[in-house]
Amino acid sequence: MYEKRFMEEAIRLAVENVKNGTGGPFGAVVVKDGKVIAASANTVTPDNDPTAHAEVNAIREACRQLKSFQLTGCEIYCSCEPCPMCLGAIYWARPEKVYYACTKEDAAGGGFDDSFIYREIALPQIERSIPFLHRQEKEAGEEFRLWVKKTDKTAY
Repeated sequence: MYEKRFMEEAIRLAVENVKNGTGGPFGAVVVKDGKVIAASANTVTPDNDPTAHAEVNAIREACRQLKSFQLTGCEIYCSCEPCPMCLGAIYWARPEKVYYACTKEDAAGGGFDDSFIYREIALPQIERSIPFLHRQEKEAGEEFRLWVKKTDKTAY
């Protein structure tokens, strides 16, 4: 159930991040049972980590706090509509809902345009700006054969 205070916190983190010069203008909060489990801003530049988006940072911390690789029963509040990378992380984490304030068009207006990624995904791999080249080595696939046979695995 949407609660404005959590969205306000995500936005506050984004604004504070810009004012302090500690990263990009994005914030995210993970909530479970009406309590904040994790909250983070974007730390791409100070961490020198292109994956350190607010949503990914918050998901990582929430999973540590919950001692789980999934966010069952959680909601994520984002200051902005998640980018394709964050969207993937969110789907893998499996929260119940995601709320966002600004849109991807708002982000593009601020210099964060991820529309090229959506266009790239639709292209044949060889035509992408970074070509993806399939090289099937004889050893490839053994890891999946072993995984399928493994009886003591944690499926995800």
